[in-house]
Amino acid sequence: MASQSQKKTPRAGFAALIGRPNVGKSTLLNALTGEKIAIVSPKPQTTRNRILGVVTRPEGQVAFIDTPGIHQAKGELNRYMVEAALSAAEEVDLVLFLIEPPQGETLDVTPGNRAILERLQKVGKPTFLVINKIDSIPKAKLLPLIALYGQEFPFAEVVPISAREKDGVEQLFQVVLGHLPEGEPLFAEDMLTDQQERVLVAEYIREQVLRHCRQEIPYSTAVLVDVFDESEREPRPGTPPGQLGGLIRIAASIYVERDSQKAILIGKQGQMLKLIGTDARKSVQRLLGAHVYLDLRVRVEARWSERAAGLRKLGYE
Repeated sequence: MASQSQKKTPRAGFAALIGRPNVGKSTLLNALTGEKIAIVSPKPQTTRNRILGVVTRPEGQVAFIDTPGIHQAKGELNRYMVEAALSAAEEVDLVLFLIEPPQGETLDVTPGNRAILERLQKVGKPTFLVINKIDSIPKAKLLPLIALYGQEFPFAEVVPISAREKDGVEQLFQVVLGHLPEGEPLFAEDMLTDQQERVLVAEYIREQVLRHCRQEIPYSTAVLVDVFDESEREPRPGTPPGQLGGLIRIAASIYVERDSQKAILIGKQGQMLKLIGTDARKSVQRLLGAHVYLDLRVRVEARWSERAAGLRKLGYE
């Protein structure tokens, strides 16, 4: 057995996931934590807020911060999201810069990624190049891609992964941990995220809007939970372990910017809203471990994504 003096001092700290929209930051956060903390969709700009995911092991603890995709910001909401991402890079111990392999034959550093690297140069934090979706690129192209990005920025580490397949995710965690300062855990061992349940519920509902609605609707949509009634949450006596117990009553409002969007979201005879509600309820029940009564309403808040007051009202502080 190793003596006390031979035991490694645990490490702890923060790492931000930074990158363009749809490079897989939220998928990676979920893979690292083993839980669905961040919603995922093929549509860009799914993540709107910084999301904390904590991974605790005997050898240390890493608090990962998922951030909105950095893009050319037009409008108040987009500027809010980009600022949330860039400010996170300034507040952590190290940055994980995620990219995905180019789709065509040509290997290059895209203008969007080059602009992010210019900002990260100014931040001055140790930065990893994390190449996601390596299952989508021939291995022969991987080394030239690494060399190309290495000419743009002095990366502390380069880690190829596939977040969706969980390939390289454990290796990434260990490399991140090795670069963090020695210290005791910053959060309780059983803590996974700082997101409140009602915030996660709102995001799960928005995920179904992203999934079911056509292009124009998701980006004009926000969700607020109006009622979260847990008075009947305690499982009934005799509920078998692992089965849903108790009841939580939830009422939520889905906000859009125009009456025409409201009509689309509700659908003919309410079918679209019913479909969104049915799938959202299933996800929320798995999250909360209880039966859920879910009441959804669609409301219009004109131009909310373009106004600072609209952002504040809908929870984007």
